[in-house]
Amino acid sequence: MWLGSRPVANALFTSVVAFLTYACVFSYRKTFTVATFDGIRIGVFSYQTLLIISQVVGYMISKFYGIVFISALRRTGRWMTVALMIGISWACLLLFAVTPDVFGLLWFFINGFMLGFLWGVVFSYVEGRRSTDLAGSVMAVSFIFAGGFSRSVGKWLMIEHGVSEKWMPFMTGAVFALPLAIFLFLMEQIPPPDAADEQARARRVPMQPADRKAFMKTLGTGIMLVTFTYIFLTILRDIRDNYMANMWREFGYGDNYAIFTRTETITSVVVLGMMGTLVFVKRNMLAFRLVHGAIIAGFLTGGVASALFLSGRLSGAAWMQLTGLGLYMAYIPFNSIFFERLIASFRMAANVGFLMYITDAFGYLGSVSLMIVKETMRFNITWSEYYAWGVLSFSLIGFATMAVSLGWFGRKHRTLFPGG
Repeated sequence: MWLGSRPVANALFTSVVAFLTYACVFSYRKTFTVATFDGIRIGVFSYQTLLIISQVVGYMISKFYGIVFISALRRTGRWMTVALMIGISWACLLLFAVTPDVFGLLWFFINGFMLGFLWGVVFSYVEGRRSTDLAGSVMAVSFIFAGGFSRSVGKWLMIEHGVSEKWMPFMTGAVFALPLAIFLFLMEQIPPPDAADEQARARRVPMQPADRKAFMKTLGTGIMLVTFTYIFLTILRDIRDNYMANMWREFGYGDNYAIFTRTETITSVVVLGMMGTLVFVKRNMLAFRLVHGAIIAGFLTGGVASALFLSGRLSGAAWMQLTGLGLYMAYIPFNSIFFERLIASFRMAANVGFLMYITDAFGYLGSVSLMIVKETMRFNITWSEYYAWGVLSFSLIGFATMAVSLGWFGRKHRTLFPGG
């Protein structure tokens, strides 16, 4: 294909198509969270929280299974995998609309299980390239932008067109179905990494059990540190993502469906600008250290903003914007650059999917656990207060663990590559 001989065009094409593809995928996942389902409870739980927990449990299980499934993924037939999983997840949204409330828990569990594999499949199209920092960052910010945009579409359908809360997730999926099919076709046109890419970033291969064992034997301690950090990031990200509508309503923006798109677009642009610049850093270990620095800066941003909010010196709207920025400064690198540059630095037989699904699996386990605690303990506290205290506490932990991670990986690299 003509793109193969034009590196800049290839990088831009890959970035834009990956962004648009995953943005469409995201519309099948989170739009239901703008519907609060007030007055519906099952046992001691609110219906909204049960739906969120059911979906996240499905997502979590897919991440544990994906450690093997995604790490061994081959290039052939990937589009069919995406189409099948999206089809099943969308069908679950239809079944949610037409069956009694209690069955919604099953449909969202299956929906989450199917969608949990798609990040790894889509990212496999962009990893292992000199342009992966840019393409991966663009793709990763898609779930900031898409999270806001798809929620705005869902809220718009309910407010302007009278779509019910139960039908809204399926109808939002219908809006994105044709664009997703087009972008999936375009994904298949992306050429594979060339020889220069493999020289710069190490060749990416489907991993066998022996490859996974060798990788963890060499770098397992560092991966454990990173996973511990990522658990807290996932908890914070999921609380904000799932209960964003509740928090905006607390601040008086309940019927403002544009607020989701506006705030998340600002965050997307800032984070993309920061992460995309790493494409110009050729030395992999230097870039890996800089990514650590960006994550630490993100924790500091969120922690300071939350301290100011809790002390009454920052408005709720400004706090939402700043904590979102800090959170995604820390979260996005893990989903785009961190593992890409780690593999390139240590040049082991591996792929990003393997590492991403290890951290994701335990991250979602932590997220589910905290949501259950919040509901069962029945704290007399709003979601914004709960989230603010969580950001403040976890930012301190994240700052410390990433500082230790930076030192550990640096020492390990000097041991394995004493001349590098």
